[in-house]
Amino acid sequence: MHGTVFSGRDDHIEQLQDGDVLRLIPDPPVQEAPEVWVHMETGEPIGHLPPDVCWWLWPWMAAGGVATGVLLRVRGREVPSWRRLLLEVSCATSWGSERGNAQI
Repeated sequence: MHGTVFSGRDDHIEQLQDGDVLRLIPDPPVQEAPEVWVHMETGEPIGHLPPDVCWWLWPWMAAGGVATGVLLRVRGREVPSWRRLLLEVSCATSWGSERGNAQI
């Protein structure tokens, strides 16, 4: 996950635990390179998905697809920011069946 150390977002990571479910929210379509943001259930943003995931996930979500994230591993400030969170992304169709998973 990218952007976790900006704007105090890293303070929120201390509240997260392995197994927490996170919201994935796509940027509005007016963005030049739209991203998919990761939010806590409380609504606090904690970062965004890498561009190589956003390029396929954003259009799918913008077309009505639903995706969620589950934290597989959470580490504290003792590790580099890019290694603190391991997130599994699950995609589902509007009928509720699972489409696929990716670990990010």
